Amino acid sequence: METRAQVYEGKAKILYATDDPTLLVQHFKDDATAFNAKKRGTIHDKGVVNNRMSEHLFRYVEAHGVHTHFVERTDDRRMVVRRLTMLPIEVIVRNRIAGSLAKRIGVKEGTAARRRIIEFSLKSDALGDPLLTDDHILALGLVEEETLNEVKRIAGQLDDLLTAFFAQRGLELIDFKVEFGLDAEGRLTLGDEICPDTMRLWDMKSGEKKDKDRFRHDLGQVEETYQEVLARVLAD
Repeated sequence: METRAQVYEGKAKILYATDDPTLLVQHFKDDATAFNAKKRGTIHDKGVVNNRMSEHLFRYVEAHGVHTHFVERTDDRRMVVRRLTMLPIEVIVRNRIAGSLAKRIGVKEGTAARRRIIEFSLKSDALGDPLLTDDHILALGLVEEETLNEVKRIAGQLDDLLTAFFAQRGLELIDFKVEFGLDAEGRLTLGDEICPDTMRLWDMKSGEKKDKDRFRHDLGQVEETYQEVLARVLAD
């Protein structure tokens, strides 16, 4: 397969066209950003970790019935993915109150939620990815109601799958962000990535943060933590 022109560059990844119009090459960068790109830096080999971890987790959830854009990993930093028409929303699933939600509602970080929380935000760096309700999404015509309900169903399924997966490796899944799109057949498909950049993971014994919060809040040992999480993920 031939890799062709760059079609998109985001904060963490670059997408390239291929000679197959239904496929893209997704390249993972070492660039790191936080707080809507107000903080920037580099995490050595982050792209390698996120590529390998995303491959493993995409394969895992696909084996349990979640359709993903993953096709194959081609090298340390690149994977082939299906071209999607992305939904203009991000989906955040929370099992504990942490991060922006804790700050927004004035609740101590780590407070357990009585039930799973599913939030949505508009995909807009310029606007700071503002929070959306279901009514906002439907009233603005961002996503059709049937599709939105399916997004919530799959997000819940992912939470169950990933929570169990990480618990077996001594990690608690606090929250995570995912993105969806429609493939060439119009099928709702999990896209983007699944990695320490897009989730909070806390060690189940020590409570130590094992995710991008180490970069966000200058906790140190960022590269070491990413490598540790990858090792736990691959330890089947």
